[in-house]
Amino acid sequence: MDGRVVAVAASSGHDFSKPVVPRITLLAGLGVEGDAHCGVTVKHRSRVKANPNQPNLRQVHLIPAERLDSLAAQGFGVAPGALGENVTTEGIDLFALPRGTRLHLGETAVVEVTGLRNPCHQLDSFQKGLMKATLERAPDGALLLRAGIMAVVLEGGELAAGDAVRVVLPAEPHLALERV
Repeated sequence: MDGRVVAVAASSGHDFSKPVVPRITLLAGLGVEGDAHCGVTVKHRSRVKANPNQPNLRQVHLIPAERLDSLAAQGFGVAPGALGENVTTEGIDLFALPRGTRLHLGETAVVEVTGLRNPCHQLDSFQKGLMKATLERAPDGALLLRAGIMAVVLEGGELAAGDAVRVVLPAEPHLALERV
């Protein structure tokens, strides 16, 4: 299960979308250099309000380009960075990865998958109906969150479009991703 990076994005503000940039630098234990969500403790505003001292399990937001393509086919105007992700990938079913999966990004960066991005009302503020489009139902009726996955940075490095992504699964038993 290997893939590639399609685009990278970062924003110093708490804007919904992030502009695509030529490259980003991942900082071990912190996240994307210069991004509003970079830090040891949580930076997501609603989570800061609840407890500003909780660890930041949302240092890097990743989404597969295939998901953006699916949303575009439904009529949504989405492109890399539009949903606030830092890394858009191709060729990997990110939603099927178990918690603890390590993604080797580019030459030196390594991130560990912590969980699913929880879709919120901001999606509908961005484009009406987008939140519902990021939610699916499993055959058993369980709600599936499809707005991206979150990770923490274990090893830093620079990352750009075209860089390789290598997947290393954790030891079994594999734990399904839950919202973080």
